[in-house]
Amino acid sequence: MSLARYAKKKQNSLRILLKEIVRKRVSYLFIAPFAIVFGLFVVAPVAVSIYYSFTYYNILEKPVFVGFSNYINLLLNDDVFLQAVKNTFIMAAVTGPIGYMASFLFAWFIHELPRYLRAFAVLVFYAPSISGSVFMIWSLLFSGDEYGYINAVLMRLGILDGPVLWLSDTKYMMTVVIIVILWMSLGAGFLAFVAGLSTVDESLYEAGLVDGIKNRWQELWYITLPSMKGMLMFGAVMSITASFGVADVTTALCGSPSTDYAVHTVVNHLVDYGSVRFEMGYASAIATILFLTMILCNKLIQKMLAKVGT
Repeated sequence: MSLARYAKKKQNSLRILLKEIVRKRVSYLFIAPFAIVFGLFVVAPVAVSIYYSFTYYNILEKPVFVGFSNYINLLLNDDVFLQAVKNTFIMAAVTGPIGYMASFLFAWFIHELPRYLRAFAVLVFYAPSISGSVFMIWSLLFSGDEYGYINAVLMRLGILDGPVLWLSDTKYMMTVVIIVILWMSLGAGFLAFVAGLSTVDESLYEAGLVDGIKNRWQELWYITLPSMKGMLMFGAVMSITASFGVADVTTALCGSPSTDYAVHTVVNHLVDYGSVRFEMGYASAIATILFLTMILCNKLIQKMLAKVGT
């Protein structure tokens, strides 16, 4: 195809698009506020971050284009970043799937409860994910002296001879952080599952009974899950975002940086370079890699969920 024909084809496509926008202008007018806000506060920051990832930028001076230098340093020279990637994937591999399945199973069990008891159970299970005092509670439980509740109980039972430094000993830090993350994992995805289960048409279960569905597990696989694929996808996105975005838990419990970077995550590394060292170009490269990793994981999850109920 010649360049002139290609340009003419693009021009015709643009003309058709403009006519379609004019024809459905009322619909576009209604979505304009959201589109503008989304563009300004989501798309634009991502685009700016990707641009800065190819620069050296320390806020005080103008950005200087350095090409792929930031990415090369990250992947080849930054041992702390590689340790952070390893820690992040370990946490994501454990807490992501387990937290996702636990959220759905708890939502499924709670859905079977009477209406008012269901509302109370949802509040009880969702509260830990929004509680501001959660880190204080876990810090008390795993305190490294003999007054920490875990140490006190284990020493009283004779299992330990002395207190264990749960939050500063590299042998235990990852396990403790994973436990806390799992305990807090019933967040927005859990609420989405509760809402999705309440929207499933009850007549489908009656039709399934006629078609030969014999138990609740077949009912779940062939009716419930296919009927709430949108909610499943939303829960998966939230679970991936939460598992790859771990930073507050490790900082609050183990400090920043943690001992020997044992629970140092990619987001901890990003915060270190972006908010402490103010190397914004380097921090933007870290954010871009994390962003692309999340997109890839979301694509894989979409392909997996497409097979549900088939």
